[in-house]
Amino acid sequence: MQRLGFIHDMLDVKVLVLFVTARANYPLTSQEIYELCYQDDCLSYFDVCTAIPEMVASGHLKELEGERYEITDKGRETGELTEDSIAFTVKQAAENAVARFNRQIRRSSFVKTQIIPREGGDFSVLLSLDDETSNLMTLELMAPDQRQAVRLSRLFEKKAEDVYNLTMSVLLDSEDELED
Repeated sequence: MQRLGFIHDMLDVKVLVLFVTARANYPLTSQEIYELCYQDDCLSYFDVCTAIPEMVASGHLKELEGERYEITDKGRETGELTEDSIAFTVKQAAENAVARFNRQIRRSSFVKTQIIPREGGDFSVLLSLDDETSNLMTLELMAPDQRQAVRLSRLFEKKAEDVYNLTMSVLLDSEDELED
């Protein structure tokens, strides 16, 4: 029976790993590499876990602290020569997945939260939003219990821009009213 899909052997797996790691702006774990490469039903997690150490040994990938990997110059050169062999649909899906990953990681570097226990059993939740140059907003909220503190932290991570925009809107609208 003929295998459908792009992945037919270990060489196909390695070409796809090079393609994905060349486009990632941040070091990747083996799980992230697998998730970004999984654009073809013929790819398995074990294929990726086999390919990565072989690619580190061959000098195409470099292992960093924390079991993260990034492409080397040798890997980038090889990837440029071989990426034409990737099926168009797989290439497009992988490129879109990497773009989403890059946006998500970049955004998470701008949104920070911290939960600090206070005397009396309640918690301070420090929320901050940065841009490329500096801090835009830092907000400290009190939560009566850890569950609510964690919830505030998670929701801010999802809606930081909305909180910032709403705060600016409310404050600037109030300023217009004062001038009238």
